[in-house]
Amino acid sequence: MTRAGLAYGLVAGLGSLVVSALAVPTANGLAPGREAPPDAESRGTAIAAQRAAAAGVSFGTCPKEESLPSAVSCGTVEVPLDYAHPDGRSIRLTVSRVRASGETTEHQGTLVYNPGGPGASSMYFPLYAELPKWRRLARAYDLVGYAPRGVGRSAPLSCQAPEDHVKAPTQSPTAPSEAFKRERIAEARAYADGCARRAGDALRHYTSLNNARDLDVLRAALGEERLTFMGASYGTYIGALYATLYPAHVRRMVFDSAVHPAREKIWYRNNLDQSLAFERRWADFRAWVARHDDAFGLGSTPEEVADRYEEAKAKLADEPAGGVVGPGQLQSAFLGAGYYDDYWVPRATALSEYLRGNHEPLVEQAAPRRGQAKAAENANAVYTAVECNDAPWPTRWEVWDRDNTELARRAPFETWDNAWLNLPCAYWSAPRQQPLQVRTRWGQLPPVLILAAERDAATPYAGAKELARRLKGAVLITEEDAGTHGIGGGPNDCVNSYLEDYLLRGEAPVRRASCAPHPEPDPVSLDRSAPQPVLPRPSV
Repeated sequence: MTRAGLAYGLVAGLGSLVVSALAVPTANGLAPGREAPPDAESRGTAIAAQRAAAAGVSFGTCPKEESLPSAVSCGTVEVPLDYAHPDGRSIRLTVSRVRASGETTEHQGTLVYNPGGPGASSMYFPLYAELPKWRRLARAYDLVGYAPRGVGRSAPLSCQAPEDHVKAPTQSPTAPSEAFKRERIAEARAYADGCARRAGDALRHYTSLNNARDLDVLRAALGEERLTFMGASYGTYIGALYATLYPAHVRRMVFDSAVHPAREKIWYRNNLDQSLAFERRWADFRAWVARHDDAFGLGSTPEEVADRYEEAKAKLADEPAGGVVGPGQLQSAFLGAGYYDDYWVPRATALSEYLRGNHEPLVEQAAPRRGQAKAAENANAVYTAVECNDAPWPTRWEVWDRDNTELARRAPFETWDNAWLNLPCAYWSAPRQQPLQVRTRWGQLPPVLILAAERDAATPYAGAKELARRLKGAVLITEEDAGTHGIGGGPNDCVNSYLEDYLLRGEAPVRRASCAPHPEPDPVSLDRSAPQPVLPRPSV
């Protein structure tokens, strides 16, 4: 799924009335009535968790490369590369923590956070303790972040030279020619070959199921009998797998902007659905810009705004801004506006200024950040490996061409760029898994909280409804008529109150509740030159 927005922003947030009983554990901790994992991997996870519980985590000063303040401590957790062979090769996951700031009587253990991706790290998560909307939670919980396998310093994956990953300028045609398609097919083959060559036999072990198993080992290493977890975006899929595999190990679990968990959606169909949803969110953005024509001068109708965008795209194809911002970089920057509406003012301003002859705001927002090339390449490698390994993908280009050509007629904004991102999966050499059927029955799992924005493009709202249906007893909180991706801890106080009630007191509505949307951005009251947010956002 598209990866724009991985490197920016912030997330998270809280509830109300009654919640219900704890899960009834089964003999083996697995949910009856569903497919159990292979016995060897199940045993291997139990062995690794037992070892981790005995070893714990030796937290100390964080390495310099983590760029974390002294208030945050860091450590590592050892996990098997292959859970079927727990005595074989192991890897170490990096972990960060800040201790709860409240009194001992307030302490409720650790809260582990995953921001999504695949390929994102939450090593920064303890910094949330200083944010106003997180302070009550930070009094009650140790905030724990980690880098999943393959990410950052956790047995990092790489598929190509970092400088090749951020090459610019690039093109982004909505109706690609046959010659352009052949170029992208060749690039996808080369990228898949690079992953296989650089990672070798280890490549097959970077999967969502192993991410869920790693999470259980992390739980044990932190000394927790049951896990309190918040996952955003792709992090919700890790959480859904965990809840299915280990329902008796769950204390409280928050799913913020949920991936559709149906096995037939993982991952090819989810990507097609996502591209369609981005078209609607792109329309939302253009309608907002048109309502503020007095501020931006980009047109008084969504169609006029679209025309100005296409005008900029054509100009950049002929003469890239700053020599590095072409149509591909423009597209990536404006895809961010599909994720987060607090990007709407700076993106619209940059487009307006560019068309008036001032390139600087657009270059500042859209140019590749060379200093972050290594991290960006690593994140993309993990994203690709996990999605390609997780499930079967079409292996015939004719299928991709047919499906995306048809979809692009209805949703031209993001369809082909999303296809190119995922096309290496057509030529993947590592074995593919069959996705686990996400599902629990009544009484197996404590009530969990699902947060969803009704117009979210990155994880369309249907996914949240389906997850609530599959995890029996789940509570769905909907921010109506809003589309920001990752709503917990954001600007909506109603959403945040549900999140806080749930995590602090175990309280939630019986089944579902709704919140009015947070206010749209106001171009008059916002400083258009304000810097970008510095904490990462959830990403899928």
